[in-house]
Amino acid sequence: MNTLFILLSGQAVLGAFDNLWHHELQAQLPQRTSARRELGLHTLREAIYGVIFIGLAWWQWQGAFAVLLAGLLAVEVLITLADFLEEDRSRTLPPFERVLHTVLTISYGLFLALMAPLLWGWVQAPSGLMPVNHGAWAPLLTLYGVGVLAWSLRNLVAWHRLGRVPAPAAAQPAAMRRQPAVLVAGATGFVGQALVAELSREGRRVIALSRDLRQARAQFGPGVWVVDDLDAIPSETRIDAIVNLAGARVLGMPWTRARRQVLLNSRVDVTQRLVGLMRRLEQRPRVLVSASAVGFYGAVNDGAPCTEASPPKPGEFQSDLCAAIEHEARRAEALGARVVRLRFGVVLGLGGGAYPMQALAARLGVGARLGTGQQPAPWLHRDDAVGLIRFALEQTTLSGAVNAVAPDTPRQLEFAQALATSFGRCVWLSAPASLLRRLAGEMSTILLDGQNAIPAAALAAGYRFHHPTLQGALADLAARLAL
Repeated sequence: MNTLFILLSGQAVLGAFDNLWHHELQAQLPQRTSARRELGLHTLREAIYGVIFIGLAWWQWQGAFAVLLAGLLAVEVLITLADFLEEDRSRTLPPFERVLHTVLTISYGLFLALMAPLLWGWVQAPSGLMPVNHGAWAPLLTLYGVGVLAWSLRNLVAWHRLGRVPAPAAAQPAAMRRQPAVLVAGATGFVGQALVAELSREGRRVIALSRDLRQARAQFGPGVWVVDDLDAIPSETRIDAIVNLAGARVLGMPWTRARRQVLLNSRVDVTQRLVGLMRRLEQRPRVLVSASAVGFYGAVNDGAPCTEASPPKPGEFQSDLCAAIEHEARRAEALGARVVRLRFGVVLGLGGGAYPMQALAARLGVGARLGTGQQPAPWLHRDDAVGLIRFALEQTTLSGAVNAVAPDTPRQLEFAQALATSFGRCVWLSAPASLLRRLAGEMSTILLDGQNAIPAAALAAGYRFHHPTLQGALADLAARLAL
């Protein structure tokens, strides 16, 4: 049995890594409506693994129970095959994920080959679950089983929640396809997908630029024209406006030299190509709304207000990154386009971004003060992120830099306390700044340094926030989470 349990341990460890790294952090399956069928398959498979782990840890399955166990193992094979087909339909897997899936499949095949003769012997014994003693393997397999069952439940909740999300827009009629379009780069991102959904519901023609055609087409349906290359857009296409939300996630991997280049290229290169498209189009777009961030101002921990007129801080990576993005976006001004540079704070909402993990920590009572906790924490509800983009598209007098943050900017500790309070919890943990800087390097500046950004331009232009206060925004999100 030791060999079987070693194989099961490999399945547990590699499967957990696959779930956390590929499904949760990279593909963000629980937040994508197009991944609902895949999540359903994962839910069933993980439940089966939970039963197998715990069942083999403590009992020998005999007679009819052995037949039941064999049936569960066979069903797992069918689910895995269906999962392969669903992944090919709905998204493009990165090479490492394909390799990992191959290793998991081979490992499971070896497990089945070794398990088959045991099952045959158990089938011929009297029916029953016979207690066995596998020593230290029993609690270890039980731990695996509890973990995978918890993940199955988590995916079941996500599967149920995604079932309440409206279906993608239907295919647009020919007359609508001749209307001027809104081109959205970064359309499958946290804010982008909400923007595309809202524009589609209003009957607007939308072109979505995405690196993953399968994912985007499965997510948005036939009502949205999805491209992975701007060269696929003919020069005679009528595009009225462009929204650029593209960019790799800033908070995550350490800011090594290679990672910094990825962050820079994922934003600057896309912006350059969008401006190149504007030059090529026979009828040029009237407006470009380009996403930047309040990191433009660098670390300003003294609480001094940062308005759109405040300068950047050359030499700080987050400031240099935002300045480079905005520099490329402003090239569209020479083409006669109105350019709005939205400097976003942390966007809060369900289905992605920072809030889900922060909310989970708060509900578990492990919210924490980061460093001194006195650094400003600018934020924005996703409703207002989409609202400000729409406002920038339609408000013809608005141009230049716009701080996309709520008027209420708390300190980090105040933010953590408000988040915990929204779930009836309190903050009692503290993460020392020295530890965070040692672990994350310069990337820790996002957590430990902040900007007291003021939405002066948005307020002056007449934008009215849906969620102007942190307490109201968190109450709204907590209520939606409870549904």
